[in-house]
Amino acid sequence: MLHLRCLQTQLQLAFDDDGLVTSSSRDQADVEHNVEKCYNRFRNISHIDFEYEITVLYTGFQLFIHRIPKLLRTQNLQYLQKGLFTPLQRKFESLDASKPWLTYWISHSLALLGDQSSLGVEINLKNQYLISCIIVHASKRIINFLLTCNNDGGGYGGGPGQMSHLATTYAAINALVTLENEDALRSINRKSLLQFLSRMKQEDGSFTMHDDGECDIRGVYCAISVAYLCGIQSEQLFKNTGTWIVSCQTYEGGFGAVPGSEAHGGYTFCAVAALMLLGLMHTCDVDSLLRWVVNKQYSLEGGFAGRTNKLVDACYSFWQGAVLPIIHAFLCSSQRDTTPVDTWLFNQEALQEYILCCCQDVNGGIIDKPEKQRDYYHTCYGLSGLSIAQHTLGKEIVVGPNQNTLVPTHPVFNVKLEAVKFAQHFFSDKSDL
Repeated sequence: MLHLRCLQTQLQLAFDDDGLVTSSSRDQADVEHNVEKCYNRFRNISHIDFEYEITVLYTGFQLFIHRIPKLLRTQNLQYLQKGLFTPLQRKFESLDASKPWLTYWISHSLALLGDQSSLGVEINLKNQYLISCIIVHASKRIINFLLTCNNDGGGYGGGPGQMSHLATTYAAINALVTLENEDALRSINRKSLLQFLSRMKQEDGSFTMHDDGECDIRGVYCAISVAYLCGIQSEQLFKNTGTWIVSCQTYEGGFGAVPGSEAHGGYTFCAVAALMLLGLMHTCDVDSLLRWVVNKQYSLEGGFAGRTNKLVDACYSFWQGAVLPIIHAFLCSSQRDTTPVDTWLFNQEALQEYILCCCQDVNGGIIDKPEKQRDYYHTCYGLSGLSIAQHTLGKEIVVGPNQNTLVPTHPVFNVKLEAVKFAQHFFSDKSDL
């Protein structure tokens, strides 16, 4: 069990505005202040909270007593269960075209909280039974609902009767793969899906998000991810795509949405994951990419920001955090002797501290940063980032008790590893194209 970093050491890493105060520097100072309060709760023994374990450490001549953060597993399960089985509130109206996304965010979060017995973790049988019941009860409903979002011309819309869109197609396929059962995978019409992807393909290698829609790197990643999960990838489908992706890399090292735009964590993930699947990581500037990504992890908070001079955000725990295992895999395959074998190239403990100490809603769910509201998007990507930070090739690095351990997620697809293997094996024997 790993313990928290020394708070005094962390405070020395606070942002220095060099005497030039701006609105951005004030926002950064406010976030650091709120994060400091969160971390202080785990070092102040005056308020006992039974959700946390009390740990006594003896170092030299000083006695330290502090609490160890625990993942609020039961509260998270209740929050996710409510999202699956009860009507959403009116505030969700703006997500009417994102129903497959809600399905994926919730089902993937449940999968990460799922069966840990294979990890050698002592499990809570009540929680395990609850997850099993949720998955079994929800599977058929999820399959049937996503079928209503599937269109005759291929792809999935944001809801029944809505036009097919690459982003919601990606979300729908990931949700179905997450269920890890044959009925879910049989519901995918690979022939029409391939037709849809081919229709979105542009001559320069990019993809439009929908008919007559915009082209950006999200479309490229969504198309490649879906194709590789469903076994419909081909050299012709992705002709010129690698070249177009590399044209989106900026002088900073990250990738923008389109050539010439600002480097951004979400777009960088899309670019790097797509290049890895295409076997073209060597065509981008990996050194500048690595330098840019690692500098987006903030020293005091422990979490990642999405862009230069922006605030930390729990969702980038995955968008930025998952880029580093992908780079790690590439460096290992390139036989760079300096690559560590049992850790990723970022501070995994610090990222876990940020998520567990600063981003858990007491009633379940993950928030962007302290004093923000929970939502299913940040719950999905916060837990995904936590999983990435816990699991490496050689060992597990878990802050807090072992019960904090999540199921491993695939850094390229963001679906649990076993579900990816199941889908790829299932589709390898199919000839329905």
